Amino acid sequence: MDVVQVFPVVSSHARSSVGNRLEEAFLEEMLKYCGPGPSEGAFSGGAGEGQFSSFLNREYASMMAEKLDLGLGLTPGGHHE
Repeated sequence: MDVVQVFPVVSSHARSSVGNRLEEAFLEEMLKYCGPGPSEGAFSGGAGEGQFSSFLNREYASMMAEKLDLGLGLTPGGHHE
């Protein structure tokens, strides 16, 4: 009997990076609403600050995802994907 592999084998490093990217996306969306807002007053960044704040949120999310394990990459059995 021949066994045919249906799903590609993914290394544990690639699995953890998929979970990490999911956590980054989740944290980036959360930071849009509850993260640091644009400054006001004389020391604000003006129109550019509002336009480039998404890049800063993405970097914050990336750094947080490296340090935190939210468990979003877990399979239903409780194992990291």
